[in-house]
Amino acid sequence: MAAMDATKVAGCFKDRTILVTGSTGFLAKLVVEKILRVQPDVKKLYLLVRAPDNAAARQRVLHEILGKELFNVLRAKHGADFHSFIQEKISSLAGDVAHQNLGLENTRAQQLFEEIDIIVHGAATTNFYERYDVALASNTFGTAHICQFARQCSHLKLLLHISTAYVVRLQKGQLLEKPLELGQPLKKGRHLDIEAELKLANEFRAKFMKDHSGADSSQKLEKVAMKELGFKRAKYFGWPNTYAFTKAMGEMLLGAMRGDLPVVIVRPSMVISTFEDPFPGWIEGIRTMDALIVASYEQRLPCFITGSVLDSVLYAVNYLLLRGRLTEYHSKLNRSLNYLMSTAKFYAPYIFFKGCFDDTNLRTLWGTTGARHGDGYIFNFDSSCVDWRLYLFNTHIPAVLKVAADMKKQGRA
Repeated sequence: MAAMDATKVAGCFKDRTILVTGSTGFLAKLVVEKILRVQPDVKKLYLLVRAPDNAAARQRVLHEILGKELFNVLRAKHGADFHSFIQEKISSLAGDVAHQNLGLENTRAQQLFEEIDIIVHGAATTNFYERYDVALASNTFGTAHICQFARQCSHLKLLLHISTAYVVRLQKGQLLEKPLELGQPLKKGRHLDIEAELKLANEFRAKFMKDHSGADSSQKLEKVAMKELGFKRAKYFGWPNTYAFTKAMGEMLLGAMRGDLPVVIVRPSMVISTFEDPFPGWIEGIRTMDALIVASYEQRLPCFITGSVLDSVLYAVNYLLLRGRLTEYHSKLNRSLNYLMSTAKFYAPYIFFKGCFDDTNLRTLWGTTGARHGDGYIFNFDSSCVDWRLYLFNTHIPAVLKVAADMKKQGRA
């Protein structure tokens, strides 16, 4: 395969109309900014966001996407023309991947079928402990709805589906990158019927609400019950959490329904702050293990427990002296313990993960695009050029702490 320079890569988006789902999320937002920056001659970007109407969708796009610091480089590039450029290139759509035709009116959907060249599907709930019905609607059947929509697009060149590396079995050794087969769970001897899982979730919810009707805390109890159901079903079939499980089922449906559609599935692993493009250290929210960074900095996690020998006599004496004061701390510490145990439940599979993802496809792609361009290549995705120690201490950790401080000011921490 011949090498492709930046001009050829950016040229793939020239005069193209692109539909992006999940653009209020972290990765899809980066995709939107990158396309607008490297290919100003893109024809149109349709951003599908959940909203009651198009006016509300437009407000979400303005505040939750275009108003972010991420777009400062693009804003500086266009100067006074930024708003007119955005008006020309960006159109918001009120919709939801959880519905047929993405929740769009039939006439609007028909118009888009004739316009769309590329679909970037990034909409998902990334909560490890999501309600089972919500995760199924978004991550599993949302992907099916996108595939159905794509099959009706007359000029579609590409459907790009953003998944996760953790749809595969988390085990030791090399983890090959291969498609998931419909109905094949990670645990042997069990058959996965996706439609049956949807039916189970709906029936479980209906029965739970019937059994708890009239209870003051029924909604709260139902929420917890639906979360536990998703987690248990994921574990039953071999996945670590509801997120990975429902994303895996989404991939299965996409593989079964795609037909001759040109589909690319990307499986990112852990998502952290930007390395250098459009600028170093951009991140939103506290993600995955970043909570440990914040807790350590704020001295809520002053040390990491290591192996040690405890002086049992000294411990017993201290207990006798202090036991009268322990009751006042019991309630507070019990809440902390419950939080700690739930966190361990969700993150243990990743903390003790000893596998290695095969990245042959990624390295092959790098060889055809950027290998001869070096670190300054605008489509650089070569992780071997990253000094991880410098990046973590000089870029990522300061970025995480800044986000945590901002969240605290806004009362969200």
